[in-house]
Amino acid sequence: MRPNFSADQIEWRNPGVYMRVILGTLLLGNLVALWLLLSPPGGSLEEVEGRLIELRQKYTAQSRNLDRMKALATKVQDSRKAGDRFFGSYFMERRKAASTIISELSSLAKQAGIRPKEHSFVLEPVEGAEDLSMMTVNGSYEGSYADLIQFVYRVDHSPRFLIIENLSAAPQQSAGMLNMSIRFHVFVKEIPGS
Repeated sequence: MRPNFSADQIEWRNPGVYMRVILGTLLLGNLVALWLLLSPPGGSLEEVEGRLIELRQKYTAQSRNLDRMKALATKVQDSRKAGDRFFGSYFMERRKAASTIISELSSLAKQAGIRPKEHSFVLEPVEGAEDLSMMTVNGSYEGSYADLIQFVYRVDHSPRFLIIENLSAAPQQSAGMLNMSIRFHVFVKEIPGS
């Protein structure tokens, strides 16, 4: 048989009932406080300090990495600017290269005391570089050994980027004179749309 019990039957005017409700509420509050004390929501003090130390170490490492990346980016920009300056000052446009290089070689030869004979050139694309071509210039000259040394010196100190790829000299019948054949490589830039 079930006991009949309803909220209407509780005597709310009895001070003992109030005390039990208050004590139950306090007991429940103490249990919640004990649970929060034993296992706080953010972790214990040691765990929080450990996470704080770990986050500071990560921040320091990332800050150092960011500083390195900024320095690297600055170096890359400086290198790109230096490369552009080098490219602009030593590499000519293709349409002006042949006449400029041949006239400069003739001028350097005359300054060195060598008589230029004939020049020919061939343009070939540079593999892996869409905007560069290599111009191979073959030149014939006539002069003395001392003049040849002077010519090589002047070519080496030329403001152009001239590479002597091959040099051959053969003596002539006249005393002290040489027939010279020199192959030069010159890099030229391709200008899109020209």
